[in-house]
Amino acid sequence: MSTFDRREKGQEAKYAHDEELNFKINARRNKLLGLWAAERMGIQGADADAYAKECVLADFEEPGEEDVYRKVMADLEKAKAPVSEHDMRRKMAGLVETAREQLENQVKSGG
Repeated sequence: MSTFDRREKGQEAKYAHDEELNFKINARRNKLLGLWAAERMGIQGADADAYAKECVLADFEEPGEEDVYRKVMADLEKAKAPVSEHDMRRKMAGLVETAREQLENQVKSGG
C-alpha cells in the first residue's frame, strides 16, 4: 500500500469518525433541548423523556436543525410557554456545546 493510499484511508476514517461524532452531538443536543422544553411546558418524568425522544426523532424529517426548531417552538407556543426565536437559537447553540462536553467526558471516563 502506497503512502498516498494510507493517507487517503486515514482521511476517510477521520471523516467517518467526525460525522459519527457530529451525529451523536446533535442527537444529544436534541434530547437536552427536549428535556428543557418539557420542563418549560410542565412535563415531568417518563413523559419528559418521551418528549425528548420525539425531539431526537424530529431531526430525521429533513437535513439540518430546522425541523427540531419548528417542532419545539410550536409545542412551546401550544403549551403557552413561548420563547423568542433569538432565545431558542441561543439555547440550541449552547446545548451543542453541552452535548459535546458530555460526550467528551463520557469517552474520557470510558463510558
